[in-house]
Amino acid sequence: MWFLFALLTALAWGGADLFYKKGSDSRDRFSHIKIVIMVGLVMGVHATGYMLFKGITLEPADLLRYLPVSVLYILSMTIGYIGLRYLELSIASPVQNSSGAVTTILLFLFFTHSLNTLEVTGIVIITLGVIGLAVLEKKAEQIALRASSTKIDPKYQIGMMAILFPVLYALIDGLGTFADGIYLDELSLISEDAALLSYEFTFFACAVLAFIYLRFVKKQRFNLFQERVKGYAAVFETIGQFFYVFAMSSNAIIAAPLIASYSIFSVILSRIFLKERLNKAQYAVVIAVIIGIALLGIADEL
Repeated sequence: MWFLFALLTALAWGGADLFYKKGSDSRDRFSHIKIVIMVGLVMGVHATGYMLFKGITLEPADLLRYLPVSVLYILSMTIGYIGLRYLELSIASPVQNSSGAVTTILLFLFFTHSLNTLEVTGIVIITLGVIGLAVLEKKAEQIALRASSTKIDPKYQIGMMAILFPVLYALIDGLGTFADGIYLDELSLISEDAALLSYEFTFFACAVLAFIYLRFVKKQRFNLFQERVKGYAAVFETIGQFFYVFAMSSNAIIAAPLIASYSIFSVILSRIFLKERLNKAQYAVVIAVIIGIALLGIADEL
């Protein structure tokens, strides 16, 4: 059943990626804060409804026990939201989702697991792909800047800074997923329901703080209707999170990289709806990263 949950998570988060990109504005320096608010709001509503529907309660001890995992995830996601202002989704998503490889390596090193040749190959391909994308992005930026007749979108002019955001996301998210593997699978420190509710209510608390900061410190207005695209992203994010905890509770070392393959869906959607373009070298490396992620995902089924 974990395999189905992992696929549903990948599909939902692929849709979320598309709306994250559509809802990000390179000219709005508060764009990432607004996304945090929307995601936290939707997760808070879902967590409340889920508790009422199932007739369960969240113990404060569970909230505190799961807090380290929640903090890692929320931090990585916020970094990812910032990075979306500066990097095309079709590049950012595969790099970010190499976090599945980070998780697999950590679970392999600290717990009793064995990786076959296919899994090792996938990890190597992803790692080399991340480095390759960083190099190609910097090179493309330098070439574009030298072409004085070319008008460059500001969000693509940052080069190495832009690639830094998804790399940081991959590392921190990988640590968060590793911690989830410990909490939900390896040591079973918390139930799926408690993990889901703890994370969603923690994100809601962050959203409240973010709203207070945006509205009363920065004096910026926040209109739910105007931010509806971010709301769509938040809905898909929450749907994915629901299936994610159940996928991770059964086979974390394989579920993590399989879930990371949601970049496949986000890349396809970005091609269709955002008309994003890559040069041939970037396209080849992105394909390599996607193949590496897919190899890790399917290795357990072969």
